[in-house]
Amino acid sequence: MANRRIKVLAGDIGGTKTSLAVIELEGSQREVLAQEHYPSTAYASLDDVVREFMAAQNPACDYASFGIAGPVKDGKCDTTNLPWQIDAQMLADALGFRRVWLINDLEANAWGIGILKEDDIYTLSAGNPDARGNASIISAGTGLGQAGLYWDGERHWPFGSEGGHADFAPASKLEISLLHYLQRQYDHVSWERVVSGMGLVSIYEFL
Repeated sequence: MANRRIKVLAGDIGGTKTSLAVIELEGSQREVLAQEHYPSTAYASLDDVVREFMAAQNPACDYASFGIAGPVKDGKCDTTNLPWQIDAQMLADALGFRRVWLINDLEANAWGIGILKEDDIYTLSAGNPDARGNASIISAGTGLGQAGLYWDGERHWPFGSEGGHADFAPASKLEISLLHYLQRQYDHVSWERVVSGMGLVSIYEFL
């Protein structure tokens, strides 16, 4: 498959926005042929979004790959911030793809880190980076996504994580007060309840 030109439908599936694109691949070369963004909550399922995109673009893709905000196991995912149950094989059968891949969205980001150019990256706080060290990716959006990359002696390999659902661990009196405030609203107060879009609203209301 890597030695011929193919078109792949790629998607970033988030709680707020679903982005779909047609990517043409030939070896290590890639070109974006079409791209659209959709409000996720306006659709009953991922199938509906993909059907609308394909009807507008007629991309003729044999393969599809989706990065999804939520844990993926055995080609299936119950999305974290949407009422969508996504099954790779059912998507392939319903939409006519030869194969569909599902991957955690932050793990997908981790796979893409390696192709970023130097001017694609903005350093907030310079440190002493180790090119062969392990790394983490943290992304605050609708929720709080996390992934990691470990060094195997030759290259970095990504792995997904649901670390955003770990317990919020306050480190000051103010943060302890925030925890108590959030505990009145939620049975479980995770980092995602604080570091995310909804977390910003909660912090504003708390203050």
